[in-house]
Amino acid sequence: MDASDQGPTGGVTAHLTIGNGQAADAIDFYSRAFGASEIGRHMADDGRRIMHAHLKLNGGSLMLNDEFPEFMSAPATPPGSIVLHLQVPDADAAWERAVGANAEVMFPMADQFWGDRYGQVKDPFGFTWSIGAPSVNA
Repeated sequence: MDASDQGPTGGVTAHLTIGNGQAADAIDFYSRAFGASEIGRHMADDGRRIMHAHLKLNGGSLMLNDEFPEFMSAPATPPGSIVLHLQVPDADAAWERAVGANAEVMFPMADQFWGDRYGQVKDPFGFTWSIGAPSVNA
């Protein structure tokens, strides 16, 4: 295993549980919308659900899996109070890529008072993502 195959080595890593057996669809979407690269995927014994997947996204790691109701007390639901943030060199290019992949605009991309160009989208699985970069107009 080379260094690119290793899991996260520091910081905070989001680990998403994707409902309705759509983890494979989420991997595809995150690749198209945000440029994620799949590092590894481990299937459950049923051969249909993803038990664990590791993606590299914007220089960091993102972990995800399908839901396993037999191991959880409630169905997986995206948290309404969490935003996954991507700080990128070009917010407009990243925004166009995400919206072009059918991310739903929640907070339009615009120059903000704190000096960033910033906006928020929701992915098809219910998670909110923000995209930001220093504004050229700041």
